[in-house]
Amino acid sequence: MEVRIQSIHFDASEKLEAFIQKKAEKLEKFCDNIKKVEVSLKVVKPETAMNKEAGVHVLALNAEFYAEKVSDTFEESIDVCMEALSKQLLKAKEKMQGK
Repeated sequence: MEVRIQSIHFDASEKLEAFIQKKAEKLEKFCDNIKKVEVSLKVVKPETAMNKEAGVHVLALNAEFYAEKVSDTFEESIDVCMEALSKQLLKAKEKMQGK
């Protein structure tokens, strides 16, 4: 599985990139045919506290999934996105098994 991280208007730290990589790899528990995970990070409204936006796009063999969240930290935004994506992937897996 390929994980691509794009940080817009700032440089993501190695620690943040490692955090994202680890979270992305956990998605494979819910879907074994994930080909790529694309993560975009950007600071929106720098003057406010809740300004760290993460968007996560998952490309699987036969479907695409997306989640986006704005939080106080990128880690929190990533956590919420990954939780939403795990639910989406699980639901899609259950639907496929029910066919």
